[in-house]
Amino acid sequence: MNVLRLGLTTLIFLVYVFLSGCVSLPAEPNDPAYAPVYPPSPVPVEFTNGAIYQENFAMSLYEDRRANRVGDILTVRLDEETEAKKDADTKIDKDSSATIADPTILGKTVKGLFGHNLSLSSQLSSTRSFDGESESNQSNSLSGDITVTVAEVLPNGVMKIRGEKWLTLNTGDEYIRITGLVRPEDVTPDNIVSSQKVADARITYSGRGEVADAGKAGWLVRFLLSTFFPF
Repeated sequence: MNVLRLGLTTLIFLVYVFLSGCVSLPAEPNDPAYAPVYPPSPVPVEFTNGAIYQENFAMSLYEDRRANRVGDILTVRLDEETEAKKDADTKIDKDSSATIADPTILGKTVKGLFGHNLSLSSQLSSTRSFDGESESNQSNSLSGDITVTVAEVLPNGVMKIRGEKWLTLNTGDEYIRITGLVRPEDVTPDNIVSSQKVADARITYSGRGEVADAGKAGWLVRFLLSTFFPF
């Protein structure tokens, strides 16, 4: 009995350690993957007295201030709305039967030949039925603005952006993170681009704290709902 109790305790401990290792750590601010990128510092040049324009100082008389260089700031307007619906209905029926008649000897059945009830006739039958139905509905909506920086400008002019926004509330923190690729043509004169025009977008909206923890299932519930639970 003690050996069984010790084995059960060891099994529960191993399952706890395994599931604890699978749990992802909560997000932290100032993640290097979403940190702002600053433009390179210009090389100091000799100042020329009397000149109107100086080298290494950008100035344009006919262009707006839309982001186009590393370190520039760009506002992404979140306009995400998705809806998915899936229905499945499966039904399978199968009936089968087989009958074995009494054998005959000299034109007579075994029962008639020996005068006794030696009937060997038998009948087999089977019925199978399967009926399955499933339905899934999901909808998501996300709106708002997040200002990010240009992390890299590709040779074709496409800008790689990244950034995050953290909101500290009295019950925890909420954050939005985004990375992706933006074409300069999709940026409006107000230096705003829609999230629907961000290629390879990775948008994360989550939180941490009491409210976020209350909405998460415990490790035992996650184990019972996972594919590791065989029943």
